[in-house]
Amino acid sequence: MPKIHLVDVTNRDGEQTARIVLSKLQKTIINILLDQMGVYGSEFGFPMSPHEWEYINSNVELTKTNDDNDEPVIKQLRLEGWSRAVASDVEMARAKTNVTHLNLSISTSQQMLEWKFRGKFTPDDIIKMMTDAVQAALEAGCTSVGINAEDASRADLEFLKDFGLAGKEAGAEILRYCDTLGYDDPFSIAERMSWLASEVQMPIETHCHNDLGLAVANSIAGAVAVCDAGQDAYINTTINGIGERAGNADLVSVVLALRHSSKLSEKGYLADGIDLGRAWKVARYVSNAFGVPIPINQVGVGANAFAHESGIHADGALKDRANYELYAFEELGRGHEQAAKTGREILTGQHGGTSGLEHVYSHLDLAFRDADHARETLHLVQYANLANQQQLVEEELRFLYAYPEIARRLLTLTP
Repeated sequence: MPKIHLVDVTNRDGEQTARIVLSKLQKTIINILLDQMGVYGSEFGFPMSPHEWEYINSNVELTKTNDDNDEPVIKQLRLEGWSRAVASDVEMARAKTNVTHLNLSISTSQQMLEWKFRGKFTPDDIIKMMTDAVQAALEAGCTSVGINAEDASRADLEFLKDFGLAGKEAGAEILRYCDTLGYDDPFSIAERMSWLASEVQMPIETHCHNDLGLAVANSIAGAVAVCDAGQDAYINTTINGIGERAGNADLVSVVLALRHSSKLSEKGYLADGIDLGRAWKVARYVSNAFGVPIPINQVGVGANAFAHESGIHADGALKDRANYELYAFEELGRGHEQAAKTGREILTGQHGGTSGLEHVYSHLDLAFRDADHARETLHLVQYANLANQQQLVEEELRFLYAYPEIARRLLTLTP
């Protein structure tokens, strides 16, 4: 049976959210956490942007074994770059980075053709630009290419069919249906994507925004329709639903819905491998990195997701959690005690020294070989603290210790 795979776009669409930014170290940690969680892919950045080049190449390096034949740090996560569907952009992206999967995006609705492109391009021009970009990507050494139909939910279906078939003939493997403004509803997107999947006979990816609060429902409805039409489906998610304007489809919500909703749970649409036991840790890390608190009512990971005050609810939950909880908090990696220091606390950062550094790392059960090793790590910690503009957390400290050369590249930005 066709399956649904998840491609998280926190490090691309999520990070281009207004008013927030991630350091390259934080983006790398997110990729590692997504890999550990079993997510299929990460759209991890913009290979056309010079400030992304070191980060992209470093992360690609983390997917490979080293000279000592050690396991790669990122074991199975497919790293995908985003580019405009413009051949010259693609050639530049491949010249400067080692990314081997590119998603090529171009507007497809009449609204965009008339009022974004100002009538400069016809529908035929759009298809020609896209196919030229696909061919450029494959000729430049990409092993796979996706084509993104921006504003697909407002585009003519016959044109989307022509767009998909032309991309498929040029060598593209996946057609991304972008509900760029959150315009679709579960009924419309299911109908449109079912028809498209049947007509183009290729996997289709949902990319849904939450302007009407329907991103998760639309993503699932569209992906299920594609599977029922006989094709594999992909869903774009972001951690905690972060994204432009009202956000994107939340990763945890999508997984929980596919596993626990009344009918979908019986169908087994979701490809195996997602470890929801890491959800709490991933959600907390991204919240801290973005500086955006998790809403108390966030699905699965919010402070109130398993909280009961009403007498009837508390009584029922205490008797059997299934009375008022659809899934167990343990499934999301929750339930452990959290302790906060109220006395002395030794930290390390941009103003830190080796004594404080050694104390912090000793609590991670990590020791330094010698004074030079400690000084090298301290310099990385100082620069990482400046890059993140916040206190470093365990995942970041461990990465700096284990991969100093890659960390140095991630922290190097030359305007």
